[in-house]
Amino acid sequence: MPIEQIAPELANIMDISQSILELGNGYGGDNGPAEGPLWWKEGEYLLFSDIGNNRRMKLIPGGSISIVQEPTNRANGLTRDPQGRLLACEHETRRVTRQEPDGSITVVASSYRGRRLNRPNDVIVKSDGSIYFTDPGFPTPGLDLDFNGVFHVTPDLGTITLICWDFSRPNGLAFSPDESVLYINDTRRRHIRAFDVEPNGMPLVATDRIFCDLGGDRPGNPDGMKVDIDGNVYCGGSGGLWVMDALGKHLGTVDHGAPGTTNMAFGGEDWKTLYFTTRHTLGSVQTKTKGLSVPAGS
Repeated sequence: MPIEQIAPELANIMDISQSILELGNGYGGDNGPAEGPLWWKEGEYLLFSDIGNNRRMKLIPGGSISIVQEPTNRANGLTRDPQGRLLACEHETRRVTRQEPDGSITVVASSYRGRRLNRPNDVIVKSDGSIYFTDPGFPTPGLDLDFNGVFHVTPDLGTITLICWDFSRPNGLAFSPDESVLYINDTRRRHIRAFDVEPNGMPLVATDRIFCDLGGDRPGNPDGMKVDIDGNVYCGGSGGLWVMDALGKHLGTVDHGAPGTTNMAFGGEDWKTLYFTTRHTLGSVQTKTKGLSVPAGS
C-alpha cells in the first residue's frame, strides 16, 4: 500500500517511501465507523471515536489501545477549545457538547430556532473560542430540520447562526493557519469548498469557491479534514487520504488500502504524526511538516 506521489512537492511534506502503519482494527459497525481522532498533548495519547460500538478509545503510542468512555452517545467528531476542554458531536442525542474540567457536560448546541439538530458530525473551534460544526442528516425520516447546515456558535454559547445551508452532505471542516479561510467539504459531491472569513468570524458567501474536487474512479469520499502549519490540506478522497497544497493542488495520496478515510489528526511530540481512521481501522504516517496544534488543558 504505497504513498502515491502526484506532484514533486509531496516529497517536501512526507517521505514517500515510508510504510503506512496500521495501529488497530476491528472498530465501527452498522451504527458508524471509527472517527474523530484527537491528540491529547499533555497526556501524549490519541483519542478516537468508535461510533459503531458507542465508545471512545485511547491509543498510547507504542503501547495499548483501550476504552476510555462507554457509552458516548455515539460521538463522532472531537476537538478542544482554547481552554483545552473536549467538544464532541453526539449522533444519538443530536447535539454538540463540551466536557468541563470537573467532568460535567455543557450543551453547546442542540437546536436551531426551536427545532432539534439533525446529526452533528464534525466540529472545530477558532482561536477566539467561536465554534463551528456541520449537521448533515436530511432527508433521513424523523429529523426536524429540512436542510443540512453548517453552524456558528458564539464563545459564550449565547447565539447559534446558520452560516451555510446548500450542502448536500456537509462533513469535515478546518481553518487555514491564519484562520482567514474556512474549508468545508461535501461528502456526496466529493469536493471541498473554501470561504474567506470576515472579521466577525462569518464566511463571506461571495467568496464561496471549489477548493478541490476529490472524486475519481476509486472508492473514497471527503470526510474529516486537517491542515498543517504550511497550509497544506489533508482529506479523504478517491483512493485514500489526499494531500493538497494551499491552492488546492493534489500533491499525492496515502493509499492505505481501505475503501475510505473517515478522519485524521496530527499528533505526537512534534505534531508530525498524521493519524487517520478508516471505517474499521486506525493508522498513521509521518510527515515532515507540523500539523496545526490543538490546545491543551491548563
